Amino acid sequence: MPRRLFKRYMPDPSSIREHKSLRFLGTLLHDPNLWHLNRHSVARAMAVGLFAAFIPIPFQMLLAAVLSISVRANMPIAVSLVWLTNPITMPFVFVGTYLTGAWLMNVPPRSLPDNLTWEWISGQLSTLWQPFLLGSVVCGVLLAALAYCLTMLYWRWWVAHQWKKRKQRRT
Repeated sequence: MPRRLFKRYMPDPSSIREHKSLRFLGTLLHDPNLWHLNRHSVARAMAVGLFAAFIPIPFQMLLAAVLSISVRANMPIAVSLVWLTNPITMPFVFVGTYLTGAWLMNVPPRSLPDNLTWEWISGQLSTLWQPFLLGSVVCGVLLAALAYCLTMLYWRWWVAHQWKKRKQRRT
């Protein structure tokens, strides 16, 4: 696994633990899995980060941090993955999750007006929120499971590949 790349950009765990605004968390941030780059903590972080990215709430980074503490996932990776749904990508993700939810609920999706405004969204919110929320949760869970499995498989392949290269260099 490209550990050097991750380690170059990851914050120092001791600086985060000693940050004055995070002291109220006490020893919660002392779990080594929150900071180490191993197969399990990174795979969990991928799952947590992608799940939190698709949940349409404010403070998704806080959700990712809380979930990463509870499942002992690498916190910097989980929190950074939330930024996949940024202000540029969010409209596309939200439309996709709404269409997925409408398909799952077997309801015809509302056609979007040419000029999408907050007034239209607030007027249609009573019919839009259920498919949107269902699609968000389903997409989040499916992508989290897929990311977890792919990360575990890729990590295993990478380690086996490195072993083969090392063995070939010795002979």
